[in-house]
Amino acid sequence: MRVITAAAMGLCFGVRDALAEARKIERPSQITVNGQLVHNPLVTRELGQRGFSLAEESSGEIPRTPGVLITAHGVSDRQRSRLRQAGKTLIDTTCPLVRKAHAAAIQLQSAGFHVLVIGKRGHVEVRGLTGDLESFDVIESAADIRRWPQRKLGVIAQTTSAERDAETLIRMVRAMNPQALVRFINTICQPTRDRQEAVEMLLDQVDLLVVVGGRNSNNTLLLVRRAAERGVPAVHVEDAEGLDRRDFNAEQIVGLTAGTSTLPETIEEVRHVLEAMHAAVKGSAL
Repeated sequence: MRVITAAAMGLCFGVRDALAEARKIERPSQITVNGQLVHNPLVTRELGQRGFSLAEESSGEIPRTPGVLITAHGVSDRQRSRLRQAGKTLIDTTCPLVRKAHAAAIQLQSAGFHVLVIGKRGHVEVRGLTGDLESFDVIESAADIRRWPQRKLGVIAQTTSAERDAETLIRMVRAMNPQALVRFINTICQPTRDRQEAVEMLLDQVDLLVVVGGRNSNNTLLLVRRAAERGVPAVHVEDAEGLDRRDFNAEQIVGLTAGTSTLPETIEEVRHVLEAMHAAVKGSAL
């Protein structure tokens, strides 16, 4: 068994900065995290142990604490105003690239476009992107595409979308709406693209892929799905404890990648266990 790591994997700068901001807060008991800071159960556990209040992303309730931490996934401007009007102090860790996607949605709406958001319906980022829009639809799959009555259709994407999926869906939107002007602003973030490109290269070289990341991390799940599409078995784990030696054998070349919410120390632990398995398998073969 041999282990090869992806050229780009793990924490993106948006997640890294959000986590750093949360870790320097001196009185966490006075702060409610508005949902999951990032989709990583280890980070959520850390915040809870430090004393942060953790709110459900979709509860809609105003937190009781004086401060509210807005996560890397962002919220709508309407929600920010609602929190401020309730007297809350905001600690805003929204990723700059999510802000850019939000600005693109508002720009399209201001120019008279019906906005189509390619992304996962109900995802916290998508709710934030659509929260200030008056005329929009969310496209999660080809089944959501139809002929719209509007003459101008503006398309953006959840920042962690697969670029291949977005391109396919946009072609379908254009094909089904020949009467409309369709304008696409590509809001898929560069860290997501880098990790998707790196996993494509990795899948050319390996027999099995290990993907490290949260079970509800959209970009992590897309890496797992891409392996399946390429016919490469994938093992999805949140940490090293999820590894099962029975999934591996001496002849395999194993690839290692991780989603943008995965901590460096978690990746290193997984790598260490895989390398230990490699040594054990190699030793038993002698």
